Amino acid sequence: MPQIQGIIVAPGLGLGPVHVVRARLDSAPVWSLRADETDAEIARLDVAIDQVIEVLGRRQKDVAKVVGERDAGILGVHQMILRDPGARATVDQTIREERLNAEAAVDRLVCTLEETMGRLEGDSIRGYAADVTEPWRAVVKALMQTDQETFAQTEEKVVIAAAELTPEAVTFLSRDRIIAIVTEAGGRFSHGAVLARSIGIPCVVGVPNLLARLEQNMQVIVDGDTGAIVLEPTEEMVAAFMERMDQRASRTRALSAHVAEPAVTPDGVKLDVLVNLESVRDLDTFDVTHCDGAGLLRTEFLYMERSVFPSEEEQFRLYRRVVDAMKGRPVTIRTLDIGGDKQLPYFKTPKEANPALGWRGTRVTLEWQDLLRVQLRALMRASAHGPVRLLVPMISSLEEVHSVCAIFDETKLQLTGQGYEVAADIPFGIMIEVPSTLWILDDLLEVVDFISVGTNDLVQYLLAVDRDNVFVSDLYEPFHPAVIRALAEIGRAAERAGKSVCVCGEMAGDEAVATMLAGMGYDSLSVAPSFLPALKFAIRAIPRSEGAELVKKLLTLSSAKDVKAHLDAIRGRLGAAILDSESM
Repeated sequence: MPQIQGIIVAPGLGLGPVHVVRARLDSAPVWSLRADETDAEIARLDVAIDQVIEVLGRRQKDVAKVVGERDAGILGVHQMILRDPGARATVDQTIREERLNAEAAVDRLVCTLEETMGRLEGDSIRGYAADVTEPWRAVVKALMQTDQETFAQTEEKVVIAAAELTPEAVTFLSRDRIIAIVTEAGGRFSHGAVLARSIGIPCVVGVPNLLARLEQNMQVIVDGDTGAIVLEPTEEMVAAFMERMDQRASRTRALSAHVAEPAVTPDGVKLDVLVNLESVRDLDTFDVTHCDGAGLLRTEFLYMERSVFPSEEEQFRLYRRVVDAMKGRPVTIRTLDIGGDKQLPYFKTPKEANPALGWRGTRVTLEWQDLLRVQLRALMRASAHGPVRLLVPMISSLEEVHSVCAIFDETKLQLTGQGYEVAADIPFGIMIEVPSTLWILDDLLEVVDFISVGTNDLVQYLLAVDRDNVFVSDLYEPFHPAVIRALAEIGRAAERAGKSVCVCGEMAGDEAVATMLAGMGYDSLSVAPSFLPALKFAIRAIPRSEGAELVKKLLTLSSAKDVKAHLDAIRGRLGAAILDSESM
């Protein structure tokens, strides 16, 4: 029953069987087998090899009809490679003696073959390594696909374990089946981490060699509050864990008791508390009467869940479902924000040395304007059924805003000309996440109806820290004085222009930060549904005037440590207030 310490990513507690999944497109999952599981694992390998050989045989016949038997012969060679008794004996030995899963055993064979052939003389010989390893890579893929498809059809709830915290790992299963997530790598502010927190899944990362210590279905405890992972806990440990779960449930009940009430500060200032949505499935996880609308619908996840681009009609139906579910509350739909680690399997973007600063968000949709036009058509059609707002990501210049506005106007004119009903007023907003917008904010606010601050990206761009890069993720600091001062200036600029300003990034879910943002003049916050009770409690607990005094103090500080100390004091007060409310 070893206990392992990792890095806290998302709070919460989880207990259940572990399931290891692939986290990167170029990696195979690794886990340990019990001695009595090796025969079944080799049988699973046999099935995968037979499947690949069958596919190769069919492809060989098809290719032969088109280009002839000779050129199709390479596919016959691939079948022979998979039948090589020496290679099979090596893989079987790895499974039996090291008790590794089949994917990992085959992956090791591939690495050995590449290394051996890479040392041989001659480009043609080294090039042959690809021919030798390609069929074995197909076996790895078949093993993973079969395993994931079979498991996805069950109803079992599990702790997901992966090599890296990516959006694919977080969304591997439906959310009601994921108890918690543990990974070997991944930063606290990576896209996968943000997604885990948004969904409300306990998550711990940064545990080297974690997967080698796990067996499929091993019972584990995941403590997202402390970063501890316990393998095969004792009955006493489980009992203590369940007691903590009860305490946490009591706190949740106390916070939820008044969650339906408006978020109004003690000195009478109302803030709109909105929700961030990743998918229409999120609508089933909370009561919409507890929020003031959807401040961010991340449409890229609607795209990532499909094998082809969703049509206008599909998007319209999805957007309308959200609009209908919100029952008259505004829905802010952000246009497609792909790039970096948010990739679509059916839309290959070029490999970039620094994707965080590359082709993503509006830079993609302004080049591939058909993507934007289809999305705008669906969004505008949905506006006929309830209040919809348009939000555009990754804006860095006024010219980009004018370009999107022109496409917006053209699309609206086209739709109305075709007889579609479109709302007369669809507020147009932009994300503030690229530092260049800070210095042209007054100009931008003359053109747009509202702004929404994406603190996740704004922090990484201000500090030149790639939040998905494990080598520098420790330098990603949301409480850096430069970030605090930037947020304060954004609030002042919006107030000067008389425009609405929201924070939809990760920081908005922090109760102490909510007090700070209220003091900076922000009129709305958009958070994951799981943060609604605590956030609304915090807003009702501390006057906005006190938040303004806090901001004055924070703007004089020169270190993140000092900023966090002041915010920790606010958290302490809120924690004590929650305890008092529990006893009432």
